[in-house]
Amino acid sequence: MSESTTSKWISDKMVLIAALAAISLSVFQIWQGITADLSAPVFRPVHLSWALILVFFTIPLIKSQQSTLFYLAGRLIDVVFIGAIAWASYHIIYFDYDDISFLMDGLTFLDQLSGLIILVLLLEATRRTVGTVMVLIAALFLAYAIFGNYLPASVASKGFSIEEIVRFHIYSTNGVYGAPLAIAAGVVFIFVLFGAFLQVTGAGKFFIDASFSIAGKYRGGPAKASVIASAALGSISGSAIANTVTTGALTIPMMKKLGYKPEQAAGIEAAASTGGQIMPPVMGAGAFVMAQFTGIPYSEILLVSIAPAILYFACTLLYVHLMACKLGLEGMEITEKISVVLKNGWHFLVPLILITSLLLMSYSPILVGIAGCVAILVAAMCRKHSRITIPVFFEGLKEGALLALPISVACGTAGIVVGVVGQTGIGLQFTQFLMALSGGYLWSVLGLIAIAAVILGMGLPVTAAYIVLSIMAVPSLTELGVGLLAAHMIVFWLSQTSNVTPPIALAAFAAAGIANTSPMKSAIQAFKLAQGFFIIPIMMAFSGLIWMEGQNIDFIIAIILTIGLIIAFAGTIEGRLATKLSFPARAMLLVSGFTMLVPYLYINIAGIVVIVVVTLNNYRLSKNEVIEQVAVNS
Repeated sequence: MSESTTSKWISDKMVLIAALAAISLSVFQIWQGITADLSAPVFRPVHLSWALILVFFTIPLIKSQQSTLFYLAGRLIDVVFIGAIAWASYHIIYFDYDDISFLMDGLTFLDQLSGLIILVLLLEATRRTVGTVMVLIAALFLAYAIFGNYLPASVASKGFSIEEIVRFHIYSTNGVYGAPLAIAAGVVFIFVLFGAFLQVTGAGKFFIDASFSIAGKYRGGPAKASVIASAALGSISGSAIANTVTTGALTIPMMKKLGYKPEQAAGIEAAASTGGQIMPPVMGAGAFVMAQFTGIPYSEILLVSIAPAILYFACTLLYVHLMACKLGLEGMEITEKISVVLKNGWHFLVPLILITSLLLMSYSPILVGIAGCVAILVAAMCRKHSRITIPVFFEGLKEGALLALPISVACGTAGIVVGVVGQTGIGLQFTQFLMALSGGYLWSVLGLIAIAAVILGMGLPVTAAYIVLSIMAVPSLTELGVGLLAAHMIVFWLSQTSNVTPPIALAAFAAAGIANTSPMKSAIQAFKLAQGFFIIPIMMAFSGLIWMEGQNIDFIIAIILTIGLIIAFAGTIEGRLATKLSFPARAMLLVSGFTMLVPYLYINIAGIVVIVVVTLNNYRLSKNEVIEQVAVNS
């Protein structure tokens, strides 16, 4: 057998083993979700070790097979890593937590070695799945925990030994096996699996088809359909980039064909797909982490997220419409009737209605996710044209596990950061530093958090960025009078911005690849279209946009002010509403937009009146233009 044949044989076998391991992981997760048979100190290490092993199976150390010898050497190292993870995890899982002598005498050599193996190989798995930046951040925090006593007194920590680091981060539920991994291993995995079943059963295609039926015939139809489809699917996919690639493969070529510039088509898809992460009922993974951090029921987070999410997509749709008007675009000539689409796929709505209802009724999110998986499979089997085969069912189990790997690994590494913050107390020092740098002004704090979110997001997945940022920044917001839920929502929204903000806008770059255009131009367009990610958190901080019981009037006023701000900024940036705006009209909109942020109702009302007058006058001018054009043509 030649070297190349040997290499291919080994690669095929490892792919097969990985597929079986992925399917087994999904089955194990469902079993644990139903029975809750394993305790946290056992379940979390089992889940993480399974995920790490899958990473080393599916992502080789040396990916290229051009050099067969190097590839085989890399695969051998991967096998060694897999063996080391299995051994270390076995040792951790069977660690005797009832014997508290380890708290007084410290860990044994084998205990420390097992913990170090998991820490090191977790960072290596993170490098392969998420990237180097997150590894460097985690390593920096670990270095601070170990060598913090050598730093100036203002930022110094005690300085912990390797044994203390391993004991805290591995042999407790405070570090690697802490809250972030608990959410990833429980709720998030099940809902990612639900999303995988949506795709393999054809439900994803149904939502895209329905979006084109609803919006395709209107001006700029494919772009508006992209926004609607991304709102429907993005919540469940768990990744803005995955959503961009899934829906963008269909919508971006159609937008280009209609007349949108390639960078505009890419920017629209990126902004819409990123918005899916803040859309109920699932909201990616971050909302479940938020529920864990705040102690607020997920059903309440879901409820207060509905209005801001709708406002975000309304903002994006407005920009899309103004773009279409500017380019003189029309809708699609032929679209499938919505009645036909619903007739063929109405049964796919049942699982979404089911999980939304159960979440609002405060059932366990894990059991709700499992119920959703069962419901989507049952719904698919009820109609002849959507029935799936056994191989497709197993494909769904496999894809669900593989899609969850980056989330689990990233949350495990984020647990290191969270653990160091708790172990060293650096969170309080960071809050004091942020308050001093901002001068104690809420505006300044929001600006600094937004900058930090963009920087963190260049190398971290959204969920990991939110975890890190919430631990460090939420105390600053609450100290300035922002409510706990509002503070977390602000950080959660700002954590999304890195997907659409230059210089490294990951969702926009993915869309640019599909559109075959400049990534930077696409990122600029996405940034403009995703203004809601900045406008709405500001309104959360300065108004009652986060609904609270007994504050209905404040909530309604906040919605009106947010709509006014969105229209004012859109008209100012695009230079038109119903028709082209004059320079004085744009200036009036800009000034009136800022009055929405002033905490005086009379000033707010004056600003709203100006925005309404400018908008109505612009609409009147557009009607006159149409009448004049008709007269000229006749």
